[in-house]
Amino acid sequence: MSALNMLFLFLRFITIFSILILLINPKFEQISLSIEKPNLIVAVDNSNSILHLGQEAKVTSLVDRLANDKKLKEKFNIQFYTFGEQLKASDSITFTEKQTNINNAFNQLAQIYRQSISPTILITDGNQTYGSDYSYTNYKQPIYPVICGDTIQYTDLKIEQLNVNRYAYLKNLFPIEAILNYNGDSSVSSRFIVANGSTVVYSENISFSRENNSKIINFNLPASSVGVHVYKATLEPLKSEKNTINNSKNFAVEVIDQKTKIALVTDMAHPDLGAIKKSIESNEQRFVSILNPTEVLNQINDFQLVILYQPNNKFNKLYESLNSENKNRFTVIGTKSDINFLNKINPSYNYEITNQLESYQAALNKNYGAFLIDDMDFESFPPLNSHYGSSTFSVPYETILNKTVNGISKNNPLLATFETNGRREAVLFGENIWQWRAQSYLNNKSFNAFDDFIGKLVQYLATNKLKSRLNIEYDSFYYGNGNVIIRAEYFDKNYVFDARETLNIVVKDIVSNETKTFPLILKNTNYQVDLSSLPPSEYQFTVSTSKEKIASSGSFKLLEYNVEQQFLNADVTKLQQLATSSNGKSYFIDSTENMVNDFLSDNRYVTIQKNNKNSLPLIDWNYLLIIIALSLSLEWFLRKYNGLI
Repeated sequence: MSALNMLFLFLRFITIFSILILLINPKFEQISLSIEKPNLIVAVDNSNSILHLGQEAKVTSLVDRLANDKKLKEKFNIQFYTFGEQLKASDSITFTEKQTNINNAFNQLAQIYRQSISPTILITDGNQTYGSDYSYTNYKQPIYPVICGDTIQYTDLKIEQLNVNRYAYLKNLFPIEAILNYNGDSSVSSRFIVANGSTVVYSENISFSRENNSKIINFNLPASSVGVHVYKATLEPLKSEKNTINNSKNFAVEVIDQKTKIALVTDMAHPDLGAIKKSIESNEQRFVSILNPTEVLNQINDFQLVILYQPNNKFNKLYESLNSENKNRFTVIGTKSDINFLNKINPSYNYEITNQLESYQAALNKNYGAFLIDDMDFESFPPLNSHYGSSTFSVPYETILNKTVNGISKNNPLLATFETNGRREAVLFGENIWQWRAQSYLNNKSFNAFDDFIGKLVQYLATNKLKSRLNIEYDSFYYGNGNVIIRAEYFDKNYVFDARETLNIVVKDIVSNETKTFPLILKNTNYQVDLSSLPPSEYQFTVSTSKEKIASSGSFKLLEYNVEQQFLNADVTKLQQLATSSNGKSYFIDSTENMVNDFLSDNRYVTIQKNNKNSLPLIDWNYLLIIIALSLSLEWFLRKYNGLI
């Protein structure tokens, strides 16, 4: 056999052998080694209390030392975070946060580092202004608090808390509760004063001692005129007090001249009734009376809105009275509603009669234009029970919530509003809305989102104010420790939400006459602007569009209050308890010389070598395909060159 034939045989063998290997597709294991260092989390309190306690230079110096320590970086992956209201991945410290939520920082870190070794250095004074008690956190990593602040106990008088409603009613008295605390050993006397401007409206002499170191004062003030009234409560300081900022607190009350009265009419018992009443009355401006269809007839003119819960033929006279008075109404249709009666008595809409029941979930219509609505994740809410079928309207209407079944839209309203002859109406085609309120609490740990939703619907129905293409939402006053958020919603001429418009707000300080302009940022289905950077004062503002030249104005007061300046000392006890319970160790900011050595010598934090075994199929080995291509190409070329093909 010639050498050329032997070469052809070899090339053909290589080709066939490689193809057979691909068909069999054997697998082989690939082992790779990786080195995994433990994490070292440095969480720094970025709140204003660090600045107030004069610890900012020490904190900055410690953070720089940790960031530049070569031995520490060799052993750990160092990650820096700051926290105030929220946790942020950053080593930029400004000490400007107005609130502190240490427990929230732990909750977020727990989600990020639950699968790794991550000891955590917590640089803070331990003073938390809101949130759950962080000393009972479920954070699974060892915690090393670095305690910032003075531990010496000074003599101090303090207004611990003022409890007052945001609203009061004209010519009524509104209650105030003041909680006053004293820290000291000797007996002292002071005077508690409440002033409105330069006028003292209430005063009381107060005595404290080491044993009797707390007082609760309850008193009433008159609501004599409509509007926002700003008050200042002061506990006169002692001569020896170091911190007098916590001796005063500003508060405000908006006086209104009428309370909205709402009738909730039904002839049955149902959990929805309590849920609706509680949601509406969460706003102190509103009062709900639960009445039967007969009781409400003699007092129909006392109410700005009537809610008809699952009406039947017993509501016949009530409907006649409502129509004659042209009263606004909100109808809730459920499984016990008389559909035949409703179809006869109400000419605005008609509900299909099928004698079958169905459960419908809700989907928010983001183009709803009558008022601003925040998406509460309605898709997660339990379904409402109703009659199976669809509704048809004989008047123009707007859908707030659409019906869905198993995530499929039925293109039919679950909650809708409409206006006829100057009268506003809403209709909800489902019962068990109490479950929505419960689910809202589970989602947000608060009823506020659901109550605000019902409150906005009630506010819309209880007034006959004409619809505007530019709606703004704001409070009459804000406290300096909270966010000052103003929302706006803009609609085109067909009242469809328009996300293409540019909105700006011009804010004028009434005291200094200084004017500032801010852009509103599109967020979901509304525009927002955060004015928290403004100093405490009284402001007027105008929100305007750039294209249509439509504007809407308002005013608010921003009250001075910095909760972060209410503290004199670090919370040493709680931080030391946190270190002990997490198998960590606490340090004082002035005594951190040995902290780095403690981390370097701790045998719990060692570098881990990991073997990663991967099973790879041979078909993924690209070189085998190259070998097949080369052997076939070479065999063809040689045969062609020698005239064999």
